Amino acid sequence: MTTEVSIPLAFLGGILSFISPCVLPLVPSYISFVTGISFEELTADGDNKELKKVILINSLMFILGFSTVFVVILGSSAQLLGSLFMEYQDIVRKIGGLVIILLGIHIIGIINFGILQRDKRFHFFREKPSGMLGSFLVGIGFAAGWTPCIGPILSAIFAVAATSESPWSGMVLFIAYSLGLAIPFLLTSLGINTFLKHFNKLKKHMRTVSIVTGIFLIATGLLIFTNSLGIIAVYLNSLMPSLS
Repeated sequence: MTTEVSIPLAFLGGILSFISPCVLPLVPSYISFVTGISFEELTADGDNKELKKVILINSLMFILGFSTVFVVILGSSAQLLGSLFMEYQDIVRKIGGLVIILLGIHIIGIINFGILQRDKRFHFFREKPSGMLGSFLVGIGFAAGWTPCIGPILSAIFAVAATSESPWSGMVLFIAYSLGLAIPFLLTSLGINTFLKHFNKLKKHMRTVSIVTGIFLIATGLLIFTNSLGIIAVYLNSLMPSLS
């Protein structure tokens, strides 16, 4: 049940990562790079089915690439860490909760940690490798290169997974996170003109996005620190008989 409570939080974390100030403005450039289609062709009027097919296939391979890193590497690592420190799980949970609260405070801008403001993006490819495999590799590069940017949210999910008793919670939570990041990316790639129409409006609310993300992290950190995710799970479980 704890994992069931955490899944919507992980999915929301993926959406917040997508609309974060360090990811959202670069989405059109990533779509062009991943698909190998120029920005002019992407935004051209008309219904080119062959073009949409190329966009769809390459976008899905890109999504599969970054999902592989998040689910297989981070998900399994969280589970391994949780197993290794099982007897110290309470301490690990509290430290993780405090770190996530501090990251939330940083994102809101109440306290700025200089080390977190450095640009640590890595650019693995000057030119995109050809074909679907190339899109998959770019997805892997995206996940590794942008982890510092979306790290605070990933840290929150990692902490929940590492302190969960479920053996598969790490992978399940990172699947939910990947879906939260993947769905808006795929919708944007298939409707780039619609995205660009609303993008200028979205840019005005980037500060609000940062505040919402910070509050989300602080709330998650408090739930982890106080072990309230488990309490919520028990409460929801107690409601099940009355709802059935």
